[in-house]
Amino acid sequence: MATVDKLPMLAEGYEKLQTDVRHLKTVERPAVIDAIEEARAHGDLSENAEYHAAKERQGQIEAQIADLEDRLSRAMVIDPTTLSGDKVIFGATVHLIDENDNKIKYQIVGETEADAKVGRISYASPLGRALIGRMKGEEVEFSAPSGDKYYEISKIQFV
Repeated sequence: MATVDKLPMLAEGYEKLQTDVRHLKTVERPAVIDAIEEARAHGDLSENAEYHAAKERQGQIEAQIADLEDRLSRAMVIDPTTLSGDKVIFGATVHLIDENDNKIKYQIVGETEADAKVGRISYASPLGRALIGRMKGEEVEFSAPSGDKYYEISKIQFV
């Protein structure tokens, strides 16, 4: 069941959701409608696997569109360059030092934008939750699937 909670996200995450909805509506939906029509032309629908597969795909596309449109309607677009402060909040870029003195940088983003490989973690992830509200110089401990991790916050930026 959908909630009325706002979903924080960056402008680029919002644009990606819009692009995904547009693609589903203008490319995927017409293609599956064509596939349904073609399958109907083959006759008996009760034993027509192509028809049933196309109808199932149509249901998936409509569900995806509804989900994305719900997210868009609840989106709260945040521009990190307009933010400031000395605490980690949504949109902040946080520079960390791990227990082996390795430097790591993450930006706190929305759930749909998260990609740890490019340095973006969700505010709802274990590390994201551990960082929110912390200040430069603080040590952060959190439990990851690979075990407990320790970081020190060396810098907070809003870029």
